[in-house]
This record gives sequence, structure tokens and C-alpha cells, in this order.
Amino acid sequence: MDPTGTQQSPGTTVLVVDDVAASRYAMGAVLQRAGHRVVPVASGGEALIELDVRLRDGTLPDVALVDVGLPDMSGFELCRRVRAQPPMAALPVVHFSAAATAPGDRCRGLDAGGDAYLTVPAEPLEIQAVVRAAVRGARRTTGAETAVHRLTLLAEAVITVQAARCPRELATAAADGTARLTASPAVVFVVGPDGEPYRGTARGRPAGADGDAHQAAARLVTRLAEGRTGVHTTVVPAPLWPAGVFRAGVEEDARLTVATAQDGRTTVCLATPARSTATGDPADDGLRARLAQATVLAAEPLLMYQVERHVALTLQRSFLPRPHKLPHLPGVDIVARYVPASEQAEIGGDFYAALRTRDGVLTAVGDVVGHSLDAATVMVEIRHALRAYCVDESDPVVLATRLDRMLQEYHPDVTATVCLTLLDPGSGRVRIANAGHIPPLILREGGGARYADACGPLLGLCLERPPATECRLHPTDRLLMITDGLIETRGIPLTTSMEQLRTAAAGAPAGLDGLCDVLLGCFGQDREDDIAMLALRLG
Repeated sequence: MDPTGTQQSPGTTVLVVDDVAASRYAMGAVLQRAGHRVVPVASGGEALIELDVRLRDGTLPDVALVDVGLPDMSGFELCRRVRAQPPMAALPVVHFSAAATAPGDRCRGLDAGGDAYLTVPAEPLEIQAVVRAAVRGARRTTGAETAVHRLTLLAEAVITVQAARCPRELATAAADGTARLTASPAVVFVVGPDGEPYRGTARGRPAGADGDAHQAAARLVTRLAEGRTGVHTTVVPAPLWPAGVFRAGVEEDARLTVATAQDGRTTVCLATPARSTATGDPADDGLRARLAQATVLAAEPLLMYQVERHVALTLQRSFLPRPHKLPHLPGVDIVARYVPASEQAEIGGDFYAALRTRDGVLTAVGDVVGHSLDAATVMVEIRHALRAYCVDESDPVVLATRLDRMLQEYHPDVTATVCLTLLDPGSGRVRIANAGHIPPLILREGGGARYADACGPLLGLCLERPPATECRLHPTDRLLMITDGLIETRGIPLTTSMEQLRTAAAGAPAGLDGLCDVLLGCFGQDREDDIAMLALRLG
């Protein structure tokens, strides 16, 4: 405390810019007696160099006292240059002058960005009071700007969290947001009803690569959340928190913000290294709590979708014959592929079939419009209906008509695409009925490839079907059928993608497996839709 009872600002660093050595000394002595650290310089140029060095070191002064009449530039010009550099713009500047001060001088100082104006010599208490006021005002401004900045970071993090498409992407987004809020490494765990933890680490920040440590941490988080709802923050001491979670090989305390849904089935934990203080910053804990709440709210529908996606995928895999377990069909070699959509995308209703009929081999590739469990369920019905219909009927147009009626009767709001081909292995004759699907691609020996001229309306619209398209396969020809998930790309016309596929298929190696593998390698990475593919040739 000073003699007036006013609290000092201990440890405040003051830059004194004055070309007169005696004045610099006198001003410095007054400030040092008040407990300030003083950095004296003799010119505007020296001041800018000193500030630049301290900016790089992270040791900018708290306030600058600047003489108006410097030898190389005025104090007003120095202030303007400081204000023009964003990292230093918040530095409070107090102008002073030993000359008589006119109102215009004070105005010039304020217009240049100064915070106050002193006429020296001045009483020590006045100098100290002006310095304290300038520092206090700057800290209030900086504090408000920091609060606004952190709220902006929180808002950005919440938006990113809400845009996540799967639990793992959600955990990574929340970890990124936590790291930006706390300026530290961060790990986030999202635990669903089945107890499966999804872990995310902040991108671009050091994080331990110890998988065992992360699994142990996830188990600890699950135990902490048992029987609790809402949000709570706790510090787990290093002996109890697995080493290597935040930084490889490092043992450290962890500050955990755990949010549990009201039904207790979903838990989110934001974990960062604990700070040295025993209790965290309430404002920091509040921001973390809000981010944790937003994350757990976003997690619940994603985890529910994961369950539905798993059921849909299981349903599809249960009813689609495994590629290596396709039925043996005399006179025809067939290979098939099924690739589910990437984890971030919804499972659709893609399917394939290869069936023996009285008139030859019937193959089908189709896609129920829509995604999720409903589409997969309708897909199963279409496959079963097709198997039943072809017991006594093999004409692909008739089969397409019956499937169309079935959808109209039992699923009037659903449409589907399908391409049906009937191949007579003895003659190589192929009859094609296409219902809104990509037509078969026929690859001739020597590298030629063309799409069959087969089209027709979607299933489910109850529209008249055109006659079958006929062509003939030679022993060296191959026929390829796909769903649009292989090639469809947002923003690119389907006709362009079909031409790219035709070119790639024409240059693919001989054989059916090689053809499918090359095309999946070219087009089938991280697709947003399922892929069904069937290729055949005369055997």
C-alpha cells in the first residue's frame, strides 16, 4: 500500500522514453520506489526496438511513459506507430512534457492514441496514480477482449461439435475446441450405452500415443460417471490418472469435465492437464461445462444412429450372399462386391442377386432410394420377392413389373432402382430390364467398353415398362453391373462419372476379380453411399 492507502500494482513494468538522462533517472526513481520495474530508453527508435524484442520474448511492458519531444520522432508519432502494430496496440501510453502544456498538446496526445498526459515535474503521487489508472484501464479492456475471444472460441467449438457426423468425429471436434479454450493438450471421451468409448485428441497438439493409457482413462471416466447426471469437474491426481494420456511418457494430474445425459446412458469427458492451482478458474470451468453439455447433447442422436447403422449393416450382410459364397451357376462365372458407406454416412438399400431360373441366369443390382434401417428393410423385401417371383417367371420385364406392384402395394412412399439381366449361357443372349438404374457396362475383348442401351422408370411409380433390351455376350466379354454409390460424387454430373468409369473399366486387367478390385481402388474410397457391384462372363 502507498501512503494514501491506494493499492499498488506489484511487478508492473514501465517503459520510460526520454532523451534527457537526468529526467529519465528521476522518473525511474519515482517509479522504482513505488515497486515498479523500469526500462529506460533514450529515443523513439530505441523504444520500438525494445518493444519488438520484448514482444518476441512475451515480456511487453505494462505501460509506456513517453516524452513528447524526442530527438528522432515526436512522442505522438511513437504512439501512433505502436498502435499500428496489433500485438502492441493495447499497450497504454502516457505522454509527458516539461514544457508548458497547451490544450492542443493534450488533444494531439489523445488523438494519437495516448491514454493520459502529464506535465512534469509532477508530484510522485500523481505520477504513480496516472500509471496505476492507465494499467488498470488496459487490464479491464484486455480482460473484456479476452472474455469475448473465449466466448467466440466456445461458439465455434459448439458449431463444429454439432456438425459432427459420427461419435469419433464428435470426440475429435470437442477435443479441438477444448484445446483452443484451454491452450493445452486435450483428450475427449464419448461413451455410449454399450460402454464403447470413442476417443478424440486435439489435432496439431501433442498427445500421448499410448493406447493402453487411453483405455485405462476411459474406464476411469466411466466409473466417475456412474450414478451421476449433469456436469461436474474434478481433478484426478497423477498416481490415479494413467501416464501418457496427454504427453507420451509424462505423468501429470488431469482436470476432467464430465457431462452425463439425463438418462445416464451417454457420458462425455473433456480432459486436460491440471493447472498448478488447486482450484480451476471458475470462468474456465464454466466454458468447459458448456462445451461438455453441447457435446453430450450432440452425442446422443449420433450414438443412437450408430446402433441403427449397425442393425442396418447387419441386416444387409445377413441377406446378401457373401461374394465368395455366391451360388454355383453352370456356364457363368460371377463375382460380387459389397462395400458399406463410410462410417460418417448412412447405410442405404443397395443389393445384388444372382439366381438360377428355368431360362438362364438372372442377375440383379439395385438400390432402394433413401438410407438407414428403413431402406435396408425394403431392400430385403425386394430380394425375397425377386427370388419368389423367378421360381415360375424369368422374363426380366415381367419381374420388374411385379416388383413395381409390390412396392406400390406395401411401400407406396418408397421408390427403388434396379437393373435385371437374364443370360442364356448356351447362346450368350442377354435380356435387360432397367428401372431407373445405371445400365450394365459391357467390356469387349481388346479394351472396348460401352453401356447397354437400356432404360426405364423407377420401381414404385406404377408406370409402363419398355420392352427388354437384348445383346449378346461372347466368351471373352465381361458384363459389369454397379450401384451409383461407386461413382456418384456431389457436384459432378452422373454422366461424367459414368464416362470416367467406362474409361477405367476399359483399361482394367483381364478377369472379374481384377476388374472389380481396380474399380474399387479408383472410385470406392470413403464413399457417402453403399457400393454393390456384380461382374460376370460366360464360363
